[in-house]
Amino acid sequence: MCLAVPMQITSIDGFQCVCSARGIEREVSLFMLQGEEILPGDHVLVHVGYAIQKVSEEEAADSWQLFDEILAADA
Repeated sequence: MCLAVPMQITSIDGFQCVCSARGIEREVSLFMLQGEEILPGDHVLVHVGYAIQKVSEEEAADSWQLFDEILAADA
């Protein structure tokens, strides 16, 4: 099973971008999303350094809410 983390793109340089989520920034490859229009401010699912899918802000927030619920149940 794979886990992809929703992140927001803050800057783009070719097929590389910087994404952030909850105060963490990462360099991410956009190579797998070449056919999509991707802009700063968009949300993407990131898996092992690659953006694998563009998602809405609502979908990203829903994912983080589920992650928070899982962590709270484990505590």
